[in-house]
Amino acid sequence: MSINSEDWKKALQSKDAFADFIYEYFKDQKDLTGNYETPSYYEYYVVTLDSKEGLIITLKTGLNQNTGDVNAPLPFKDVEHISVEDFRQLVLNKKFEDQSESLTDIFSKMLASEPDARFKRGQK
Repeated sequence: MSINSEDWKKALQSKDAFADFIYEYFKDQKDLTGNYETPSYYEYYVVTLDSKEGLIITLKTGLNQNTGDVNAPLPFKDVEHISVEDFRQLVLNKKFEDQSESLTDIFSKMLASEPDARFKRGQK
C-alpha cells in the first residue's frame, strides 16, 4: 500500500478513517516516527502497534546543549499505551513553541519522506 501525507491528513478528520489508516499503515511498517526540534529543545516520537489493539508511543525529550556540559540534564523518555482515537486526538491537539508547526505536520513530513523527518536512532 502506498501511503502519503495527504492520506494522513484526510484520515485525521474521522475517527473511523483514522483507525483504518493506522491499521493499514502498520501492515507494512513497524513504526511511525517524527520529531520536533528548536535550537534548545527536541521531542522524538516513535509510534508502534500494540498487540492489544492500541498503540505504544515512545516520546524522548531533551535539551540541545553543548556536549561538554557535565551539568546538562539527561533526556527524558516516556512510554505510553494509548488507543488509536487518543493518538488521533493527541495529533490534532498537540501544540509546540513554534505555532506554525503541529504534530500533524511532523508525521506528515515522515510520510512525505523528507530526509530530516525521521531521526537517526542512537544520535541523541
